[in-house]
Amino acid sequence: MSIEVKISNKPVDYLKSIRILEKRVNDVHEGRKVELVWILEHKSIYTAGTSSKEEDLINKKIKVIKTNRGGKHTYHGPGQKIVYFVLNLNKRKKSIRYLIDRIENCIVNILKEYNIKSYPDRKNIGIWVNERNKSKKIAAIGIRVRKWIAYHGFSLNVHNDLKKYAEIIPCGVKDKGVTNMKKIGAVKIDKINKIIEQKFLNSFL
Repeated sequence: MSIEVKISNKPVDYLKSIRILEKRVNDVHEGRKVELVWILEHKSIYTAGTSSKEEDLINKKIKVIKTNRGGKHTYHGPGQKIVYFVLNLNKRKKSIRYLIDRIENCIVNILKEYNIKSYPDRKNIGIWVNERNKSKKIAAIGIRVRKWIAYHGFSLNVHNDLKKYAEIIPCGVKDKGVTNMKKIGAVKIDKINKIIEQKFLNSFL
Protein backbone atom coordinates (compact mmCIF):
# COMPACT_ATOMS: atom_id res chain seq x y z
CA MET A 1 0.00 0.00 0.00
CA SER A 2 1.33 3.43 -0.94
CA ILE A 3 0.79 6.73 0.90
CA GLU A 4 1.89 10.05 -0.61
CA VAL A 5 3.50 12.38 1.93
CA LYS A 6 3.00 16.10 1.44
CA ILE A 7 4.56 18.73 3.74
CA SER A 8 3.68 22.42 3.38
CA ASN A 9 6.13 24.85 4.98
CA LYS A 10 3.96 27.94 4.43
CA PRO A 11 0.49 28.32 6.03
CA VAL A 12 -2.30 26.86 3.89
CA ASP A 13 -5.74 28.49 3.61
CA TYR A 14 -8.27 26.34 5.46
CA LEU A 15 -10.98 26.27 2.77
CA LYS A 16 -8.43 25.60 0.04
CA SER A 17 -7.05 22.63 1.97
CA ILE A 18 -10.55 21.17 2.41
CA ARG A 19 -11.22 21.48 -1.33
CA ILE A 20 -7.98 19.62 -2.03
CA LEU A 21 -8.95 16.90 0.47
CA GLU A 22 -12.44 16.49 -1.02
CA LYS A 23 -10.98 16.07 -4.51
CA ARG A 24 -8.44 13.57 -3.21
CA VAL A 25 -11.24 11.52 -1.62
CA ASN A 26 -12.84 11.13 -5.06
CA ASP A 27 -9.50 10.36 -6.70
CA VAL A 28 -8.65 7.69 -4.14
CA HIS A 29 -12.12 6.14 -4.37
CA GLU A 30 -11.88 5.99 -8.18
CA GLY A 31 -8.34 4.58 -8.03
CA ARG A 32 -6.76 7.59 -9.76
CA LYS A 33 -4.45 8.47 -6.85
CA VAL A 34 -2.88 6.82 -3.82
CA GLU A 35 -3.68 7.63 -0.19
CA LEU A 36 -2.35 10.85 1.30
CA VAL A 37 -0.94 12.32 4.49
CA TRP A 38 -0.47 16.09 4.47
CA ILE A 39 1.34 17.98 7.26
CA LEU A 40 0.71 21.74 7.39
CA GLU A 41 -0.28 24.76 9.46
CA HIS A 42 -3.20 27.16 9.10
CA LYS A 43 -3.45 30.86 9.84
CA SER A 44 -5.65 31.66 12.86
CA ILE A 45 -9.13 30.24 12.33
CA TYR A 46 -12.03 28.76 14.31
CA THR A 47 -13.95 25.83 12.86
CA ALA A 48 -17.15 24.05 13.88
CA GLY A 49 -17.68 20.34 13.27
CA THR A 50 -20.92 18.48 12.65
CA SER A 51 -21.81 18.18 16.36
CA SER A 52 -20.92 21.78 17.31
CA LYS A 53 -23.30 23.81 19.47
CA GLU A 54 -23.81 27.57 19.51
CA GLU A 55 -23.46 27.72 23.30
CA ASP A 56 -19.83 26.59 22.99
CA LEU A 57 -18.98 29.99 21.47
CA ILE A 58 -17.91 32.24 24.34
CA ASN A 59 -17.20 35.14 21.98
CA LYS A 60 -20.18 35.26 19.60
CA LYS A 61 -18.39 37.78 17.35
CA ILE A 62 -15.56 35.56 16.14
CA LYS A 63 -15.73 34.23 12.60
CA VAL A 64 -16.34 30.49 12.54
CA ILE A 65 -16.15 28.21 9.50
CA LYS A 66 -18.61 25.32 9.44
CA THR A 67 -16.96 22.09 8.36
CA ASN A 68 -18.11 18.55 7.64
CA ARG A 69 -15.60 16.85 9.94
CA GLY A 70 -16.80 15.21 13.12
CA GLY A 71 -16.46 17.07 16.41
CA LYS A 72 -17.31 20.50 17.79
CA HIS A 73 -15.56 23.90 17.89
CA THR A 74 -11.80 24.15 17.73
CA TYR A 75 -9.03 26.60 16.92
CA HIS A 76 -6.27 26.26 14.34
CA GLY A 77 -3.30 28.59 14.04
CA PRO A 78 0.47 29.04 13.75
CA GLY A 79 2.48 26.66 15.91
CA GLN A 80 -0.11 23.90 15.61
CA LYS A 81 0.56 21.00 13.25
CA ILE A 82 -2.40 19.86 11.17
CA VAL A 83 -2.13 16.29 9.91
CA TYR A 84 -4.69 15.69 7.18
CA PHE A 85 -5.06 12.31 5.58
CA VAL A 86 -7.09 10.43 2.98
CA LEU A 87 -7.19 6.72 3.81
CA ASN A 88 -9.06 4.03 1.89
CA LEU A 89 -10.80 1.83 4.45
CA ASN A 90 -12.12 -0.34 1.61
CA LYS A 91 -8.58 -1.74 1.45
CA ARG A 92 -8.06 -1.65 5.20
CA LYS A 93 -10.31 -2.51 8.13
CA LYS A 94 -13.83 -1.11 7.76
CA SER A 95 -13.98 0.07 11.35
CA ILE A 96 -14.12 3.68 12.54
CA ARG A 97 -13.10 2.62 16.06
CA TYR A 98 -10.04 0.81 14.72
CA LEU A 99 -9.08 3.87 12.66
CA ILE A 100 -9.37 6.20 15.65
CA ASP A 101 -7.35 3.78 17.79
CA ARG A 102 -4.57 3.87 15.18
CA ILE A 103 -4.65 7.69 15.06
CA GLU A 104 -4.54 7.90 18.86
CA ASN A 105 -1.59 5.50 19.02
CA CYS A 106 0.19 7.52 16.33
CA ILE A 107 -0.13 10.76 18.34
CA VAL A 108 0.93 9.08 21.58
CA ASN A 109 4.03 7.74 19.81
CA ILE A 110 4.86 11.19 18.38
CA LEU A 111 4.74 12.68 21.88
CA LYS A 112 6.84 9.83 23.30
CA GLU A 113 9.71 11.09 21.13
CA TYR A 114 9.65 14.23 23.30
CA ASN A 115 9.29 12.32 26.57
CA ILE A 116 5.69 13.49 26.90
CA LYS A 117 3.37 10.92 28.44
CA SER A 118 -0.10 11.16 26.89
CA TYR A 119 -3.27 9.12 26.67
CA PRO A 120 -6.60 8.87 24.81
CA ASP A 121 -9.97 9.34 26.53
CA ARG A 122 -12.96 7.36 25.28
CA LYS A 123 -15.39 9.97 26.64
CA ASN A 124 -13.56 12.98 25.19
CA ILE A 125 -11.93 12.15 21.87
CA GLY A 126 -8.40 13.43 21.43
CA ILE A 127 -5.09 13.02 23.21
CA TRP A 128 -4.56 14.31 26.73
CA VAL A 129 -1.72 14.96 29.15
CA ASN A 130 -1.62 15.59 32.89
CA GLU A 131 -0.33 19.07 33.64
CA ARG A 132 -0.18 20.02 37.32
CA ASN A 133 -2.71 17.32 38.18
CA LYS A 134 -5.16 18.63 35.59
CA SER A 135 -6.15 16.84 32.39
CA LYS A 136 -5.38 18.99 29.34
CA LYS A 137 -5.88 18.34 25.65
CA ILE A 138 -2.79 18.46 23.45
CA ALA A 139 -4.20 16.96 20.23
CA ALA A 140 -7.66 17.02 18.65
CA ILE A 141 -9.10 14.45 16.22
CA GLY A 142 -11.86 15.12 13.69
CA ILE A 143 -12.66 12.77 10.83
CA ARG A 144 -15.28 12.12 8.19
CA VAL A 145 -15.85 8.91 6.25
CA ARG A 146 -17.41 8.86 2.78
CA LYS A 147 -17.73 5.65 0.75
CA TRP A 148 -15.32 4.17 3.32
CA ILE A 149 -12.70 6.78 2.49
CA ALA A 150 -11.61 8.46 5.75
CA TYR A 151 -10.37 12.03 5.68
CA HIS A 152 -9.72 15.23 7.66
CA GLY A 153 -7.37 14.20 10.50
CA PHE A 154 -5.80 15.55 13.68
CA SER A 155 -4.15 18.65 15.07
CA LEU A 156 -1.19 18.67 17.47
CA ASN A 157 -0.46 21.68 19.65
CA VAL A 158 3.28 22.36 19.40
CA HIS A 159 3.87 26.03 20.32
CA ASN A 160 0.58 27.71 19.38
CA ASP A 161 -1.10 30.64 21.18
CA LEU A 162 -3.22 28.99 23.88
CA LYS A 163 -5.02 32.25 24.69
CA LYS A 164 -7.04 31.82 21.48
CA TYR A 165 -8.95 28.96 23.10
CA ALA A 166 -10.51 31.41 25.57
CA GLU A 167 -12.97 32.45 22.83
CA ILE A 168 -14.59 28.99 22.71
CA ILE A 169 -15.25 25.89 24.77
CA PRO A 170 -12.81 23.66 22.88
CA CYS A 171 -14.48 20.48 21.65
CA GLY A 172 -17.35 21.22 24.04
CA VAL A 173 -15.33 20.12 27.08
CA LYS A 174 -15.80 22.61 29.94
CA ASP A 175 -13.91 21.06 32.84
CA LYS A 176 -10.53 20.40 31.17
CA GLY A 177 -7.87 22.66 29.71
CA VAL A 178 -5.71 22.89 26.59
CA THR A 179 -1.92 22.86 26.45
CA ASN A 180 0.94 22.47 23.97
CA MET A 181 4.25 20.68 23.72
CA LYS A 182 6.38 23.74 24.43
CA LYS A 183 4.43 24.61 27.60
CA ILE A 184 5.10 21.19 29.07
CA GLY A 185 8.80 21.26 28.31
CA ALA A 186 9.37 19.97 24.77
CA VAL A 187 12.57 21.26 23.19
CA LYS A 188 14.19 20.78 19.77
CA ILE A 189 10.87 20.73 17.93
CA ASP A 190 12.45 21.69 14.59
CA LYS A 191 12.21 18.08 13.34
CA ILE A 192 8.56 17.60 14.30
CA ASN A 193 7.37 17.20 10.68
CA LYS A 194 9.74 14.28 10.11
CA ILE A 195 8.68 12.60 13.36
CA ILE A 196 4.98 13.00 12.48
CA GLU A 197 5.62 11.53 9.02
CA GLN A 198 7.56 8.58 10.42
CA LYS A 199 5.02 7.72 13.13
CA PHE A 200 2.07 8.11 10.75
CA LEU A 201 3.60 5.81 8.14
CA ASN A 202 4.52 3.32 10.90
CA SER A 203 0.86 3.32 11.93
CA PHE A 204 -0.73 2.97 8.50
CA LEU A 205 1.72 1.30 6.09
